[in-house]
Amino acid sequence: MARRSGPSSILQRVRAWAVPSPRTIAREVLPNGIIALAYENFSSPSVVLSGLLWAGAVDEPPDRTGLAAFTADMLTRGTIHRTFHEIYEAIESVGASLDIGAGYHTTGFSLKALAEDLPALLEILADVLRNPTFPEEEVEKVRGEILTDLQEREHDTRRMAGLRFRETLFPGHPYGRSVDGYRETVQGITREDLVAFHRKFYSPERMIVAMVGAIRAEEGIEAIRRAFGDWAARRPEPDPLPPVSRPDRWIHVHTPIPGKTQTDLVMGTVGLARKDPDYYAAALANCILGVFGMMGRLGDHVRDRDGLAYYVYSRLDAGLAPGPWSVIAGVAPEHLPRAVEGIRTEIRRLLERRVPAKELEDNKSFLIGSLPLRLETNEGIAGILVDIELFELGLDYLERYPEIIASLTAAEVQAVARKYLDPDRMVLSTAGPEPELPAGKPVV
Repeated sequence: MARRSGPSSILQRVRAWAVPSPRTIAREVLPNGIIALAYENFSSPSVVLSGLLWAGAVDEPPDRTGLAAFTADMLTRGTIHRTFHEIYEAIESVGASLDIGAGYHTTGFSLKALAEDLPALLEILADVLRNPTFPEEEVEKVRGEILTDLQEREHDTRRMAGLRFRETLFPGHPYGRSVDGYRETVQGITREDLVAFHRKFYSPERMIVAMVGAIRAEEGIEAIRRAFGDWAARRPEPDPLPPVSRPDRWIHVHTPIPGKTQTDLVMGTVGLARKDPDYYAAALANCILGVFGMMGRLGDHVRDRDGLAYYVYSRLDAGLAPGPWSVIAGVAPEHLPRAVEGIRTEIRRLLERRVPAKELEDNKSFLIGSLPLRLETNEGIAGILVDIELFELGLDYLERYPEIIASLTAAEVQAVARKYLDPDRMVLSTAGPEPELPAGKPVV
């Protein structure tokens, strides 16, 4: 087998890439608080615009869970200037795409079009974000679509395992509620709720908009200014999030779904925020455990060597506040106890023994080498620019990133794993047939 390139050779290759930097990224803060970013890329005739504004599920009352997502889904269903049909035809007729969706803290949007069509489509984007009318007939259509999806979720082992995991890990916290809502809460949302949520929380204040593609950077900034510069709405100060703590014991919750032949599991704890100094060491530790695109220890042990899982990977959700650090897997029900113990064994190994030099270097190479791949498309660049601004990473972040990863040590990886991961104090959420595993007791 050919030896993989180490971080030093990867660093040399990455340095040869013309990554976006302070010299090539245009940035301007508009008078109304919008942060506009632009980056030129004339390798194709398209332009991508990505962005977010500060309206999300954390702003909902618990009895209206799903309100932010419902509001986002309604934006293209009609404005004071255009009907749903007119919006749809304008986008489809030129082969463009427009997507809007809500998360916990923000509502994100993305627009892709040919450069020549950008002015008209940017006008539509501004219209749907600023001037939705929430037609009653469309409200009921969208409600029906959401309720159908939520009903399907109840029979999806993977989604239900993830839902119960968050509910158990973050009790009484906005992060513990479903962004999509629940059938009973979505049924109770009225048109007036949607109008009020939009009026209160949709604002240009600290809104981030990144434009990447076949347009001069100064022209991109000017296009953003024309579309949004006269928007003057302000949102209230967000309420502080309640504190969270990691589980102090092993907790197992099971969601029975009759008729299923597979059990899906999510197992983990509360991790860290993206701006935490421990983030990079945690990202490397997560990579060593195993993420999609690289086998990792979990894939080697649980899936390939022991044949206990159809899929298994580790996931680090580090956002504006600490999110979950979890392992996600799909297994045959009879293999659940052994699969869980295999996962816990690999977590213990990460805590007890430092990662060998070659394994550490291989994982660094993977993280560094994946950077150019993320920058191959306008969508990838635009998404990274939004993250750079959202997490205050600095416009030189992409230049610094390879060195940050290359400098990490085995001791730092072990220390961060010991700080955040305890295989005896985690939430295990399973969904599928009744498990052989006794609920609430550790696997031995």
